[in-house]
Amino acid sequence: MTRHVDVLIIGAGLSGIDVACHLEKENTGRSYAILERRNAIGGTWDLFRYPGIRSDSDMYSFGYGFRPWRGTKMLADGASIRRYIEETAAEYGVTSKIRFGRKVVSASWSTPDNRWTVRVIEEATGAEETWTSTFLVGCTGYYDYDNGYRPGFPGEETFSGQIVHPQHWPEDLDYRGKKVVVIGSGATAITLVPSMVDDAEHVTMLQRSPTYIASIPADDPVAVGLTKVGSPAGLTYQVGRARNIAVQQASYQLSRKQPGLARKMFLNWVRAAVGPGVDMRHFSPSYAPWDQRLCVVPGGDLFKALRRGRASVVTDTIDTFTEKGVRVGSGEEIEADIVVTATGLTIQILGGAVLEVDGEPVVTRERVMYKGSLLDGIPNALMVLGYTNASWTLKADLAAEYFCRVLNRMRDRGYTRFEVHAGPGDRSEMSVMGGALSSGYIRRGDAVMPRQGTGGPWKVVNSYFRDRAYLRRSPIEDGILTFTDRTGTRITGTRGPVRSAVGRLPVFGSRSA
Repeated sequence: MTRHVDVLIIGAGLSGIDVACHLEKENTGRSYAILERRNAIGGTWDLFRYPGIRSDSDMYSFGYGFRPWRGTKMLADGASIRRYIEETAAEYGVTSKIRFGRKVVSASWSTPDNRWTVRVIEEATGAEETWTSTFLVGCTGYYDYDNGYRPGFPGEETFSGQIVHPQHWPEDLDYRGKKVVVIGSGATAITLVPSMVDDAEHVTMLQRSPTYIASIPADDPVAVGLTKVGSPAGLTYQVGRARNIAVQQASYQLSRKQPGLARKMFLNWVRAAVGPGVDMRHFSPSYAPWDQRLCVVPGGDLFKALRRGRASVVTDTIDTFTEKGVRVGSGEEIEADIVVTATGLTIQILGGAVLEVDGEPVVTRERVMYKGSLLDGIPNALMVLGYTNASWTLKADLAAEYFCRVLNRMRDRGYTRFEVHAGPGDRSEMSVMGGALSSGYIRRGDAVMPRQGTGGPWKVVNSYFRDRAYLRRSPIEDGILTFTDRTGTRITGTRGPVRSAVGRLPVFGSRSA
């Protein structure tokens, strides 16, 4: 049996629910379904279960623009975020449209049929399903859910303790009274350390190089003040959201334009937070601020753990694992019962599914992204990729709004297909993530991530304010995004119609899954 919907969304995480809610609220009139490999809503926030898992962006900008995040916490724990996504899906009537336990194997576009054919496996039974749709939306994020990045270390087979990766945290892991070494210096590592110190004997963060870390209040001071005076939750959210977006964007721009000043500011804040007993070399990166993602700690929890002596930082390379722990380049041996390899992510597009257009495999690295949302040469498809230098959801919201604008324009004018095509002068060799950050996972992902262009809507500048103008207010028919109507005539928006060789295209109805 083949199931057909107008819009097929892959992934029921933050982005997938975002797009589905917009389809409902923007009155697109399109039927849709969401295919989710896991057995619950949440995506990242259902997968990661390590101690202290939390957002690394403030919740007023990480929450959806159309549904307030209620509460005053600057960063929220994973369970609260998962519950927020679930409640949003339920409020907008999205939950019933999700098909859980479905792994998407391939997605193939046919120009003559004007549709996508998606091959799916129901993982619990191994049964195959076929879905067709007029539009395809990729909301799987950009990392491999099955395999975190896990480099091999010399001598690890001799280690008598346990080695775990945060992406696959054992439910029964008991670290009470044990010595723990956390390898890494990113958001996961700085979350784990203060979350484990109360139960572990000692936690050591072993990093090859430092990361910029900023301490933020545990509770949003503006939200606390407005709540005390009885401000409606919606108003509190919008005020806090606007302020936090402006502050974050200003911080990023300052770091790019005056890196020396920004570095001095960040290091002064850390110096005041850690006190005189901690060597600042552990918090003094060799790169400029925002060359890699800035890490934040609520209420300075990491620094408090260091001051109490329950945690420590070692900045060195790993020489080898030993039976009792890890020996670093200086010759010091760090004893450990448990080693946590918070070494990062493995990049993957569309959850590993094979993508084809008219029988030809699509190599995503060879495609250019338009407005950070559409891939050139891929008809009727949206790919949601959030910001690397701000809250993921800010970009997901904009992409979902833009997609609905396009759908409604197509409905109103009788269009059946949209697509963009980059010219030779539009292409660059930089990935869509390469212009902002130089983090390890971004370098490793260069082999699969789409390219960004040289300018205009092809260029990724990681600016919410610019993208808001491009995606929310700029003309849809700009001469780059083209449409095809029911007769097969291509509409460019500037040069007039161009007759297609395909002929008349079928129009699919709104039969729901």
